[in-house]
Amino acid sequence: MDPGRKVFTVDLLERYAAKGRGVITCMAAGNDVIVLGTSKGWVIRHDFGVGDSYDIDLSAGRPGENSIHRVFVDPGGSHCIATVVGNGGADTFYTHAKWSKPRVLNKLKGLVVNAVAWNRQQITEASTKEFILGTDNGQLHEICVDEKDKKEKYIKFLFELTELPEAFMGLQMETASVSNGTRYYIMAVTPTRLYSFTGFGSLDTVFASYLDRTVHFMELPGEIPNSELHFFIKQRRAVHFAWLSGAGIYHGGLNFGAQHSSTDGDENFVENKALLDYTKLVEGAEAIKPSSMAVSEFHFLLLIGNKVKVVNRISEQIIEELQFDQMSESVSRGIIGLCSDATAGLFYAYDQNSIFQVSVSDEGRDMWKVYLDMKEYATALANCRDPLQKDQVYLMQAEAAFASKDFLRAASFYAKINYVLSFEEITLKFISVNEQDALRTFLLRKLDNLAKDDKCQITMISTWATELYLDKINRLLLEDDSVLENRNSEYQSIIREFRAFLSDCKDVLDEATTMKLLESYGRVEELVYFASLKEQYEIVVHHYIQQGEAKKALEVLQKPTVPIDLQYKFAPDLIILDAYETVESWMTNNNLNPRKLIPAMMRYSSEPHAKNETHEVIKYLEYCVHRLHNEDPGVHNLLLSLYAKQEDDSALLRFLQCKFGKGRENGPDFFYDPKYALRLCLKEKRMRACVHIYSMMSMHEEAVALALQVDTELAMAEADKVEDDEDLRKKLWLMIAKHVIEQEKGVKRENIRKAIAFLKETDGLLKIEDILPFFPDFALIDDFKEAICSSLEDYNKQIEQLKEEMNDATHGADNIRNDISALAQRYAVIHQDEDCGVCRRKILTVGGDYRMAHGYTSVGPMAPFYVFPCGHAFHAQCLIAHVTRCTNETQAEYILDLQKQVTLLGDGSRKDSNGSITEESISSMTPADKLRSQLDDAIASECPFCGELMIHEISLPFILPEEAPQVTSWEIKPHNLANQRTLSLPV
Repeated sequence: MDPGRKVFTVDLLERYAAKGRGVITCMAAGNDVIVLGTSKGWVIRHDFGVGDSYDIDLSAGRPGENSIHRVFVDPGGSHCIATVVGNGGADTFYTHAKWSKPRVLNKLKGLVVNAVAWNRQQITEASTKEFILGTDNGQLHEICVDEKDKKEKYIKFLFELTELPEAFMGLQMETASVSNGTRYYIMAVTPTRLYSFTGFGSLDTVFASYLDRTVHFMELPGEIPNSELHFFIKQRRAVHFAWLSGAGIYHGGLNFGAQHSSTDGDENFVENKALLDYTKLVEGAEAIKPSSMAVSEFHFLLLIGNKVKVVNRISEQIIEELQFDQMSESVSRGIIGLCSDATAGLFYAYDQNSIFQVSVSDEGRDMWKVYLDMKEYATALANCRDPLQKDQVYLMQAEAAFASKDFLRAASFYAKINYVLSFEEITLKFISVNEQDALRTFLLRKLDNLAKDDKCQITMISTWATELYLDKINRLLLEDDSVLENRNSEYQSIIREFRAFLSDCKDVLDEATTMKLLESYGRVEELVYFASLKEQYEIVVHHYIQQGEAKKALEVLQKPTVPIDLQYKFAPDLIILDAYETVESWMTNNNLNPRKLIPAMMRYSSEPHAKNETHEVIKYLEYCVHRLHNEDPGVHNLLLSLYAKQEDDSALLRFLQCKFGKGRENGPDFFYDPKYALRLCLKEKRMRACVHIYSMMSMHEEAVALALQVDTELAMAEADKVEDDEDLRKKLWLMIAKHVIEQEKGVKRENIRKAIAFLKETDGLLKIEDILPFFPDFALIDDFKEAICSSLEDYNKQIEQLKEEMNDATHGADNIRNDISALAQRYAVIHQDEDCGVCRRKILTVGGDYRMAHGYTSVGPMAPFYVFPCGHAFHAQCLIAHVTRCTNETQAEYILDLQKQVTLLGDGSRKDSNGSITEESISSMTPADKLRSQLDDAIASECPFCGELMIHEISLPFILPEEAPQVTSWEIKPHNLANQRTLSLPV
């Protein structure tokens, strides 16, 4: 303990505290309130919290001299109990802080109260709740007082000592709320014994139960001036107790929640009991027993003579001695006693006239050192205030373990040290004793304790720990090779620990350095494991392939974080190693590009395979083509080539006939190269496939020619595919016929009949004369008699049909001639007042010389005109103008050109006088007449008001573009309203 740092200090609080009311005989304190008892029967109250004090005379009305025997105040400073003794016996009074007059407790008449146990958990300013009084004749009484009642509620007798009647000198009580009610814990002391009581319910129930069971007590022989019992209170709860007995200070911890029960069911709430012998407080001379004591958190304050010795409760060492500045008249009596104020955390000492205050300043600051000296390391750590103190605790633990050669434990403690010992000093300690395991443990623990910001140090220590792990693994292998098979061996344990270390430190270890270390020590499996942690998947996959573990390699490649390029890189090796697993893996990964797998698949396909073996590449390519709808020509060509090499060509034919682009507009039906497919099939002699490819390429002659080498039926099917070219179809069937006839080889009647029967299959496309040149010259005509006769009959039928068609044509021509003649005689009647449909003038109006102006022949002086069967009539010039205006530009130019030519040629040719047109006139029509006919067809083929011309006018705009100026003239523009005058009209 540092002598310059005082924990306890003494100050004079009040010099003449008794106010001339005699001398101080007793004292109590609570919540900055001090209550004194004097030799003349006065109770003096000092309230330092509000700066107030008053005194009460308890000897009034009592004969002779009276003195205050004991005074007690509750922790809140409101309630006070005082016992006065004198010639009139003993009386006990209760007074409240708000009362000016005390209340005598009549039921305690004649009893001297030595001790009071307050109910600290439940007491309030207004009510004491139940509390206990202990008397000098060995009795305990329960009492409760409410300030508003101005008297006690009740006083109950609880218990009396019968076996060894002694005075109760000290009394303490604690309560605890449990699930089934309140539990009471009471401790009481006499000059020689410490009693303990506990139980549920009420206080009288608890003590009533001791009529049937033994009272627990601890007896310590010896005499003491004043037997005292004290509880140290922390946050209104008793933590530990101390009994000032004749044999020493008996003390221990209090655990009111513990369930350690004795054999008779009583709960034992005292822990860590100890006895402080008074001989430890002096050296040499006979021990002087204390006359009073007080208890702090870690210390005992013992009043010995006129001094207070402060003894550490844990180390039992005197740390300080307190001396008091007494007045000369008080020195003879000395310090009378000590008391404590648990609420304010202060201690007081008093003599006949003065009150001294003992203050405590951070008494736990050096407790870590006390516990450390006692080797109670856990408690020492709990009391450390800064990292430097903790380091000293760790250092002592580490050195103790190192001295006992418990190096692993020492390493754990050394790793926690940050200041008092350097990293290098600690490592050298383990290196000097060649303790590699302990050094490794130290490094690992040091890593746990380092801050994340120390990246450089973490990396260096991690690398050193890696090398120590590898060294340990090699040493274990050198000692015993059998450890490889034994899963419970130290070797396997170290391997598991090392892998866990690599996993934890993967982000701080330098990748290149660590891999070189693992490689140099030959730890391939750990190298692969670390590479996997660092996502160096290429190393991992390469290792698994070397080990022949394709499935593990594929599992690595299937991880989402693995680059897709590694799939293509290792595909050739994996498919050779395990084709089934590799293809299954490919089929589960839709992100693969099959084109990039072609080298691997071709390598696999080049290897020999059993006949019954499932071709894995074909399976994958079929999956790509049919399920993934792959359109890559390379994929389709490869699948085609593999089909072509199979003995059975059924799969090849199905593939060629499949339309992969079906359902898509303007898309190809297939994606393979047909020329490559043809070369391949010819090379592999897959003739049926070649026929299909020729047909698909519209090379029907080659298809039929090749099909005839395979199967006549196939050739016939190919010939039937040609539908839009009759000549080509006939040519193909002739090829088939020639092949059939030559195949029969001979002139036997049966063979000839077969050839002639072939004609029926052509559906009349081939005749007997078409195939006769294919027969030998010396074939007998009798064999063809039936076929020739049948052919001649067909020709006769065709001739008859042609004759009928010619007759029908002749009759049709005659009918046309008659119709023409009838048309020439047709006429129409025009009324005199008939109007022209365009100009609305009379049709029969006499005009000028129209013949000269328009080139038309006029009848009399009238203008030429047209009359339609519907009844509409138009002047010729008006009709031309109307049609020209309403038709399109090209037709209008054509009409105007015809009119111009007719006008230029004049009327050189004349019709007959009756206007009829004869056959001779038609044949001998002049150019002018032909032009007039063409002009008539152009303008008068139909009535302009009843024909298509009128229908087309529906789509024309109401206002034509050239009429735009007229439209603007129709706009209504507002005038200047200001210039207008308003005329008021009378109503």
